[in-house]
Amino acid sequence: MGFSDIDKLAINTIRVLAVDATFRSNSGHPGAPMGMAPVAHVLFHNFMRFNPKNPKWLNRDRFVLSNGHGCMLQYALLHLFGYDLSMDDIKAFRSVDSKTPGHPEAHDTPGIEVTTGPLGQGISNAVGLAMAQAHTAAVFNKPGFELVDNYTYCFLGDGCLMEGVSGEASSLAGHLQLGNLIAIYDDNHISIDGDTNCAFTEDVVKRYEAFGWEVLVVDDGDNDLDSIAAAIKKAQESKDKPTLIKLRTTIGFGSLQEGTHGVHGSPLKADDIKQLKEKFGFNPDESFAVPQEVYDLYGKHSSDGAALEEEWNKLFAKYAESHPEEHADLKRRLTGELPQGWEKNLPVYTPADPAVASRKLSETVLSKIQGAIPELFGGSADLTGSNLTRWKQAVDFQPKANGLGDYSGRYVRYGVREHGMGAIMNGLAAYGTILPYGGTFLNFVSYSAGSIRLSALSQVRVLWIATHDSIGLGEDGPTHQPIETLAHFRALPNTMVWRPADGNETSAAYYVALTSKHTPSIMAFSRQNLPQLEGSTLEKGIKGGYVLHEVEGADITLVSTGSEVCICVDAAKYLEEKHGLKARIVSIPCFEVFDLQSKEYRLSVLPDGIPSLSVEVMSTMGWERYTHEQFGLNRFGASGAYKDKFEFTPEGIAKRAVATVDFWKDVPNIRSPLNRAFQQII
Repeated sequence: MGFSDIDKLAINTIRVLAVDATFRSNSGHPGAPMGMAPVAHVLFHNFMRFNPKNPKWLNRDRFVLSNGHGCMLQYALLHLFGYDLSMDDIKAFRSVDSKTPGHPEAHDTPGIEVTTGPLGQGISNAVGLAMAQAHTAAVFNKPGFELVDNYTYCFLGDGCLMEGVSGEASSLAGHLQLGNLIAIYDDNHISIDGDTNCAFTEDVVKRYEAFGWEVLVVDDGDNDLDSIAAAIKKAQESKDKPTLIKLRTTIGFGSLQEGTHGVHGSPLKADDIKQLKEKFGFNPDESFAVPQEVYDLYGKHSSDGAALEEEWNKLFAKYAESHPEEHADLKRRLTGELPQGWEKNLPVYTPADPAVASRKLSETVLSKIQGAIPELFGGSADLTGSNLTRWKQAVDFQPKANGLGDYSGRYVRYGVREHGMGAIMNGLAAYGTILPYGGTFLNFVSYSAGSIRLSALSQVRVLWIATHDSIGLGEDGPTHQPIETLAHFRALPNTMVWRPADGNETSAAYYVALTSKHTPSIMAFSRQNLPQLEGSTLEKGIKGGYVLHEVEGADITLVSTGSEVCICVDAAKYLEEKHGLKARIVSIPCFEVFDLQSKEYRLSVLPDGIPSLSVEVMSTMGWERYTHEQFGLNRFGASGAYKDKFEFTPEGIAKRAVATVDFWKDVPNIRSPLNRAFQQII
């Protein structure tokens, strides 16, 4: 390809910027940016298509920094190529409210595609981005209109390869034959503990070949720019396999500590920076200095990217003439808005309708709305028949070559890869044209906690269909019965956890989950049949909590979710018949949505002057915010029929309700737990 002194100058400018920013903040990881500057330069300058003036252009190439601790590499590139990231932003690296946080965050920094940091997540996100591109191209590309043909590039390190989530996602990528995915492995032999020979000596090449990837090796990633470029070009030509380029680099290249873990996670010392700048031809007395010729070099590439987008815009305008429906659909998807009137497909129920498991009610919703929301794209972690996540006419998302479907299909067979599925869904959501969902048992959503935390932090809309949500699973025993899972995810900011009690609440959960553009949702569904409740409506359900059954002169409020609400209904009857006590019944299918309602409304649901008892077959942690007393399961479940062991029956609830009324009867001016000095929502 022919590289010159200006290329070396650009590479060293990236290195010096990373060194200066980490030194100024007295925090950060200069080693990876210094070692990967050559491949970053070659990739961004010679291959990638993007327009910094419009970071959201649909057909841009995607770049993911999976080894996100090296984020100064990406920030330097974004600044130099002209994204809305100033030198002052670079100087503010790792400071509060800056656009350059300590690991890449998609909603903070223009040009960052996905939030990375926990290792292995980024490469798994990249698989999702590549799947989204393949699907979007299959749906919208037409003869003469290659609207979507971008690549997804990913840098990753030894830590990413050690994390299990990357193996899950990479295995699926190989199966799916994603030729649009190119991953570059920073093989620098260093992790925090030192040389990787202390813990990581596997043959990565053989592993990825076994996954079904093409693997290329570049021995000198420090100097051999031509071989780096040749490898990327060859990777682009691999149309039926993702590619891993194993690139041998020297961490902290140019530093006195190059090649050691000492340059991994700590800023360089002042004397080291001085010799480094002198070696690279920079003035050691200057910081954050960028030669104008580097700005000019990268500026020209960015101008070329803007011209590419302009050509694409013209093509898209012509596409509107010959394919108006597809044009309108794609344009709408890019706004994140759902099709007008889609919600009319949500089923509603009356008490006359039969009792149905809420996992089955979820399947009904999916079947009813999938035609109205064509971007709905999902699957299950090998539990399709249990999660009921596939509508009858669905086509599987598969490579045509294996005869099981094609890339236009909207149903994904994730295999037993819950964590990988979660990280892939974050990538699918980030692409901009897809609304992803995934299914597993509620207990195994915990396997995906790292990915879900990043969904919440990244503010992406993904849906978890989490079935078999309690000890109602019964005979499978405590290994499969979630006890702490709801408390865990209810504690996670910007995450909605739904546990619907019947069909109307299930429709409400889907309505709020699908219309919340910046929030992931976990919807917990039952295995056992649940009756359609008197007093439940979709309109009430979307408030997150409401009075299901009101009664004049009530002695107690029973508060519940999911499969226990109908038991509370029977318990209220039992209380009146056997004990002469009147019970109000409240359903709170989603704490987070209920918390967003006005205080006046919430106090109408959980008022002063009356004791309350929560009933949920889960850990009681968190219920203190809403009720005076809690009945739950603060121990593991048991193997056997779920009704045999514990007292989640009308009689068992009534016994605890009587104790609650008795305990609180002499307390004057009972205050609702909602009445606090301040509401802890920031």
